[in-house]
Amino acid sequence: MILSLAAAAVMSSGSGSSLNSSSPLDPFDSSTSWSLPEEPSNSSSEPVVRTLTPDLQPATTAVAIQEVSPWDIALCVTGTLISCENALVIAVLFYTPTLRAPMFILIGSLAVADLLAGLGLILNFVFTYLVDSSVEFVTLLSVGILISAFSASVLNILAITVDRYLSLYNALTYHTERTVTFTYVMVVLIWLACLTLGMLPALGWNCLKDESTCSICWPVTKNNAVALAVTFLLVFALMMQLYLQICKIAFRHAQQIAVQHQFVAISTTKGVSTLSAILCAFGACWLPFAMYSIVADSSYPVIYTYATVLPATCCSVINPIIYAFRNPDIQKSLWMACCGCVPSNLSLRPRTSSDV
Repeated sequence: MILSLAAAAVMSSGSGSSLNSSSPLDPFDSSTSWSLPEEPSNSSSEPVVRTLTPDLQPATTAVAIQEVSPWDIALCVTGTLISCENALVIAVLFYTPTLRAPMFILIGSLAVADLLAGLGLILNFVFTYLVDSSVEFVTLLSVGILISAFSASVLNILAITVDRYLSLYNALTYHTERTVTFTYVMVVLIWLACLTLGMLPALGWNCLKDESTCSICWPVTKNNAVALAVTFLLVFALMMQLYLQICKIAFRHAQQIAVQHQFVAISTTKGVSTLSAILCAFGACWLPFAMYSIVADSSYPVIYTYATVLPATCCSVINPIIYAFRNPDIQKSLWMACCGCVPSNLSLRPRTSSDV
């Protein structure tokens, strides 16, 4: 997605054979060179008058103008928005000691991944237009950050889904020290796996030496892109299965509570609608890019790549809204930080991982 340079030459030339009043020359101008004519070969004793005549050479100046793609501007703006949103989430979680439950650990890990993704989009724009992108280190660093960040974002969403399922399936033993330890282990494994994926291009799994093996995202090879896309499809299928089980458990709980049947039925219906919106948003953002990565390669028009990459990056814009800003505890912390008060209509009921 790195655009080629378009060079425009600006030519300026000037010539003159003699001095006149309409075009004066500055003898102290360093850009003007002066030459002495050769002394005529004669045997006369007349003095030779040497005159200085300006020798003006045409100057040529080449100015390289690099066109900025509107798609790259859109990605940079998206990355800035992602960074601002997730930096706010991280700040709230960091400065609120009460937000240390497993659910908030996973939300924080997701925010870090999305923040890194936003910064990666900004750096990619800087490396493309302000730094010499022909340097391999710059290219590999940029693609490594983006692969690690977006992989961590997807896997953290899967981890949040698993956490919600366990909070319903093991409701009696969920709030234990073992659950917190399991959450930390899961986060560490996610980041180790994603950092490894991000290092693969730098370790040689790239198409810098053989462009015929490139995928739609240079310099990732076609095989690596297909592997990442298939992995995403498996993750998405697993999320659908887990959310289906969550809905079944929620409806079972609703049937078991006869006294609060009407309230629970309304709450369950609302929860199912929310789960459907989450899955639809996640799928709409990532499925086009994943499917296109499988069928396309570097020979396809770059506009199709941009058209599928931009919605995928928008998933990191939606994540803070879905998983953080909807949480009453985080909302309370935001209100306290901004105006020092909490609205009366804000629910102060503790929110569990099973809430959606």
